[in-house]
This record gives sequence, structure tokens and C-alpha cells, in this order.
Amino acid sequence: MGFLGFAVVYAMRVNLSVAIVAMVNQTAIPQDNNTSVDDTCLVPAPKNDTRPMKEGDFVWDEATQGLVLGSFFYGYVLTQVPGGRLAEVIGGKFIYGYGVLITALFTFLTPIAAYWDLPMLILVRILEGMGEGVTYPAMHAMLAHWIPPLERNKFAAIVYAGSNIGTVISMPLAGWLCSLEFLGGWPLAFYIFGLLGIVWFAFWMFLVYDRPSVHPRISFKERDYIERSIRAMQPRSYNELLSASNLDLTQSPVGEEQIPWRSILTSLPLWAILITQCGQSWAFYTQLTELPTYMSNILHFDIQSNAMLNAIPYFTSWVVGIACSGLADWMLERRYISLLNSYKLWNSIASIIPSIGLLATAYVGCNWIWVTVMLAGLGSFGGAVYAGNQMNHIALSPRYAGTMYGLTNSAANICGFLAPYVIGSIINHHETLAQWRIVFWLAVAVNVGGNFIYLIFASATEQSWSRNPRHSSAHHVHT
Repeated sequence: MGFLGFAVVYAMRVNLSVAIVAMVNQTAIPQDNNTSVDDTCLVPAPKNDTRPMKEGDFVWDEATQGLVLGSFFYGYVLTQVPGGRLAEVIGGKFIYGYGVLITALFTFLTPIAAYWDLPMLILVRILEGMGEGVTYPAMHAMLAHWIPPLERNKFAAIVYAGSNIGTVISMPLAGWLCSLEFLGGWPLAFYIFGLLGIVWFAFWMFLVYDRPSVHPRISFKERDYIERSIRAMQPRSYNELLSASNLDLTQSPVGEEQIPWRSILTSLPLWAILITQCGQSWAFYTQLTELPTYMSNILHFDIQSNAMLNAIPYFTSWVVGIACSGLADWMLERRYISLLNSYKLWNSIASIIPSIGLLATAYVGCNWIWVTVMLAGLGSFGGAVYAGNQMNHIALSPRYAGTMYGLTNSAANICGFLAPYVIGSIINHHETLAQWRIVFWLAVAVNVGGNFIYLIFASATEQSWSRNPRHSSAHHVHT
């Protein structure tokens, strides 16, 4: 259900990246004397059985499109930390579930808001982002209660890879819906995905519970295995992981205890996670929100081919992510590598190899086969991030994993609205391959630079401020 939830919310997030190509009337956008258009890739001659693409309803220049695409993230970053903390206090079931529901409701309202006026569309996208903002930190808090330590990489890859599958499904489907005449075409991409989110919510509320101890249908054997595994924390397999903490995650959430904010905010290992997430997010959102425009305006792909081609990298990333995470767990279990070196290895793979692929797309010319190889081949190694920094929060502090993930993901997703704005400013009225190469070089520099910081400062040891003071005191007296 976590996998399906992320598939739905990502479908609702990325559909605008495809639909905006059909929403905008490119020929009606006022041009200035400095406007330049790249003619490197020739516009293909229309086929006899291909209907000409109708012009969109809205006259938005590149900067305005960047504002519309980025507005989602204004709300998304606001609810990351509150979402993680609320999940720790009252449980992740309601926070995650209602987050998806709110996202679905405002997705359904997006076409209505767009026809109303631009400020209303931006407001709806902000509110949609606020709903989705709680999902990742809430799920992180749930994983700390449900997943045994030596299975976390694999399970996290399966759950969070729902975002890739949602992208794979929604991009070509949204492209096809935009080509239809019914209800104007592009509004269907929002109506259908919004309804899917509402249906998912009904199943989630019935099937899912916060912890194994409160699940009415779990077998005793499974519950006992999960709870014993989490209590033990497997220190001999994880080496420096968690320092054999006495923390019992199977008990009630942390409730009213004081959060060590100063210690959290001054933790160098947490800052290392935050910085590398920012770099990876910049590259990811460059590809997610801007690549459809690049494919349309530079390579001259029609919207259906555009959507299909852009979806392939997310499918390959899903496959590689699960494979890398399974391999990472196997290497840890066999003690071939320490947890810290495992984080650094897979995080480097997730940052460097996709950066090479993203940069190469700007230098392989107009051949869509080579573009696909770069994005879907080299780019697929971005899925290794689940065995990289994504589980590092739980190693540093299983007690505050949701709050910490909220902090780092909030900072990282500031790039969600900074990247489209900066890219829109770079490209504005200059749709040339040279300008797009600047965009890709910038993404690579931020991504690789963030990974370099992570290699220096990352840690896999539970931080001293993470342990429950009551348990620590009792253990000290007993000793």
C-alpha cells in the first residue's frame, strides 16, 4: 500500500510536466527581438495519419511555466517537518493517508483553477504540495516501526520506488489523455489521477496500521519476528550501526518528550545527508519537470512520444533501485562492507553515473535512441539512492527518523521550485541547445558536489542525542 500510495502521488505530481506542453499556446507567446530558436534538430514532417497538435488554452512564457511547475514545491517543503513529527507522535497511518487524500482532491480541482486564473492555479498547486509533503517523512517513521534493520534497504526500495512506477505510468498516460478531444484532453490527466488517489485512500484506511503491535490481522510469528529484530538492531552485522541502543521502537510513539533540536540541527552527518539530497533533487527535478519541454522544443518530439520517452528512465531506475538495494542488504549481511561504506558507495553511484547520463543527453545530438540510452541506461543508477542516503536517517536516529527526514527532504525539495525558476530564467526566449547545455552542466555540478560533501561527513552511528534518556539512565544505574 505504501508502494501504491507513492505511485499515485507521483502520478499526480508529474502529470503537469506533461500536460503543460498541451496547455500552453506556444505560437501566441509574445516574442522579443532577442528570441532565438535552435534549428539543430529538424522538425519532422507530419505523418498522413497524424492529426496536427492543437494549440493550448494559456499564453504562458517560459518564466511563467517555470513558476507554475515550481509552485507545487512551495507547499511541499512547508509540511515536511510537521508531517514527520506528527507521524512520530500520532502514527504514520493517518498522516500519510490524509496527505495522499488532500493531494488527490486538489489534483482534481487543478483544471478548474487553471481556467479560473493563474493565481488560483498556483494556489491549488501549493495546497496540493502541502498534502504530498507529509508522505515521505510519515512513511519513514512507519518503516522504523515495521522493517527489520537488515531488510530496510530492500523494503525501502520497494516502497519508495512507487514514485518511479507512478511516473512511468502517468507520463505516457497523461500524454495520451492530452491528445484526446473529450473534456479538452489535458484536464483528464488531473481528473483520473485525482480519482485514483481517493480510491487508494479508502483501501489504505482499512488495511494499514501504525505498528505491528496494533495490527488486528497480523500473525503472532510475524509480529514477534519484527519486534525482536528491531529491538536487537543486529549490531554485529551493522558494526557501528546504532551502538547497540536500548531503544524499543515497538512501543508507543515518542509523544511529549523534548526534541533535541539543537543537537539535530548541528549534526554534521545530518547536514551531509541534506546537502547530497539537495544535489540529487536538483538533478532529479531538472529531468522530471524540464526534460519534457526540452524534448518538445529542442528535439521536436510530439507530446505522446515525449511522454513515453521520458517515462522509460523511471522504469529502469525502479528495476536498478530494487536490485542495488537487495545487493546492499546481502553485502551487509555477509559483512563484506560496513554500513557507512555501503551508504557512501551506493550514494556515489546514485549521484555520479546518472549525472554522466544527464550531461550526455545534451551532446548526443538529435538521435532519440542515444538520448534514451543516456537517460534510461546511465540514469537508471539513480535508483541506488535507496541504499545510499535514504536509510541513513534511521541509522543516525531511529527515534527521530521522521523529523530528520522531514528536515532533509524539505531542504532538498526547495530545489523543486528553485530548479524550474532558474532553468526558466536561463532558457527564457532562448530555446537553443547551448542554453540547455548550461542547464545540464549546472545540474551535474550541484549533484556531484553534494555527493563529495557526503563522502567526507557521513556517519552510520546512532547519535548520542537519539537515545531515550530514561532508557540510558536506567542502563547506567544497572551497570
